[in-house]
Amino acid sequence: MNIKQYERKAPVRYKVVILLIVTLFFGSPSLFGQKRAPQTNKGNFYFYWGYNRTAYTNSSLRCVGQGYDFTMKNLSASDNPERFNPNVYFNPKKLTIPQFNIRLGYFFKDNWSLSLGYDHMKYIMDNDQLIVLYGHIDQGISDQWSGDYSGETMKTNNKFIHYENSDGLNYMRVELSRYHHLTSIGKNEWLRISTQLSLSSGFILSFNDFNFGNQFDRRTVSISGYGASLSGGVRLNFFNHFFLQVNAVGGVIHQTKVKTRPNDNSSYAKQVFGFVASETVFGFSWKFERLI
Repeated sequence: MNIKQYERKAPVRYKVVILLIVTLFFGSPSLFGQKRAPQTNKGNFYFYWGYNRTAYTNSSLRCVGQGYDFTMKNLSASDNPERFNPNVYFNPKKLTIPQFNIRLGYFFKDNWSLSLGYDHMKYIMDNDQLIVLYGHIDQGISDQWSGDYSGETMKTNNKFIHYENSDGLNYMRVELSRYHHLTSIGKNEWLRISTQLSLSSGFILSFNDFNFGNQFDRRTVSISGYGASLSGGVRLNFFNHFFLQVNAVGGVIHQTKVKTRPNDNSSYAKQVFGFVASETVFGFSWKFERLI
């Protein structure tokens, strides 16, 4: 069975992303050609788009299905960043292939904002690693693993056991952020620098690929659990509308039930792991002016 990485096709979601960007960009009555907004955040909306790199802690992955119930302990996994390719990063139909971040927020106070976001991460079990195996696998399910295990050290290979959420591990979260203004530079404060500290939580939407027992299923979709995270960042605001922001994020994801077979609800995986991520995002902010 050939289970090399296959090219991810950008689904219909890219159309939603592009529509949102266009609507916000051209629908804001105060973005261009109006009076310069006052140097205050209260009442501002903001939108950003960017990309991330993510690292994961080792974890225990329990896999349950017809004829097996086993746990791989000390399992390691990695992300899968897309190499820079103008045909991907500047192609509206392929923007959602890399590991991306998208967020829409509102400043309800000058230094406080509430936002909704979608962090598209990728989680891929490392190949050819040593794990500690517990559980039971019926005879004939797997050519390599069979019987009862109680802590044996085994070596994995993606030809017979592989698990990933590469399309992906999607963290849909609500974020509460506190900003602190550091300094302003230039005439009319064309550059403002601030820091951000955020607390967020949300659910996980998984697109799972699972190979075991001579069966390889791709893109099995499920709401698989939840996450909680803290982040800190630095924002550079240009001309009171545009910004560049760099974030460092750390958190925990608890996947209570990842569906692994598309037509079998009794087949699932579960795990808890920590993550750290770096994000680089670009965005803009605006106010909706009164129509009187």
